[in-house]
Amino acid sequence: MEKPGIVITGASGRMGQMLVRTVLASDQARLVGAVEREGSPLVGRDLGEAMGGAALGITVTDDPVEAIAKAQAVIDFTTPAATVAFAELAAQARAVHVIGTTGLEPADLDKLKAAARHAPIIRAGNMSLGVNLLVGLTRKVAAALGEDWDVEVVEAHHNRKVDAPSGTALMLGEAAADGRGQPLDALRTPAREGITGARERGSIGFSAIRGGDIVGEHDVIFATAGERVILRHVATDRAIFARGALRAALWGQDKGPGEYDMADVLGL
Repeated sequence: MEKPGIVITGASGRMGQMLVRTVLASDQARLVGAVEREGSPLVGRDLGEAMGGAALGITVTDDPVEAIAKAQAVIDFTTPAATVAFAELAAQARAVHVIGTTGLEPADLDKLKAAARHAPIIRAGNMSLGVNLLVGLTRKVAAALGEDWDVEVVEAHHNRKVDAPSGTALMLGEAAADGRGQPLDALRTPAREGITGARERGSIGFSAIRGGDIVGEHDVIFATAGERVILRHVATDRAIFARGALRAALWGQDKGPGEYDMADVLGL
């Protein structure tokens, strides 16, 4: 059976280039397309040469319709607006759409849900194995400890990240809320500033740090009188996200339409 063809969107970005290298190094998939935004200096160039290497025979395009039409999977770490547009095209092509884009709003998620009626969508705020294990642990600890324990999610990323809190932090907050049997929206406390008053019992707080080249650090702090439990994950190489995304794209090849996440991919 022919290896599934993968299209990478946002191919010029740091994550995009990592995804390109990961797919090229895989013996289970083949790279068939690279998409960039209109006006990008990479458009029309050979992808390999644009990345400073040998020619690959793949021309970077700003026409996602043509690229996605010949793909079995799309791996997408771009922007919410772009991701929604790619989801519609992937659905038309019946291609697996792996989404690592963060900052999606409820209206965006509604559109992804509609696209998932026609093809598999695998979406996660973080695609590393360790983080997804941390999500499961967070849910279990929150359920075990109860509302006498305050929950704080603290995340740190590089100084070019544009959204906060991170998608991973929200995954962790959702897991903690789920462990307590409530939706995150009912418990979430955004970043604090000024005179905020005493903390509400049962709330889940978020803090974001931005600096340097931090790949990703996430702490879930459970605190009560006299003790704390801290769950932590530290990423030192964004290749872990690319490997997870490729694993998701391969896993989705025999799956029917629907919305999936990395817990499904990993069987957690």
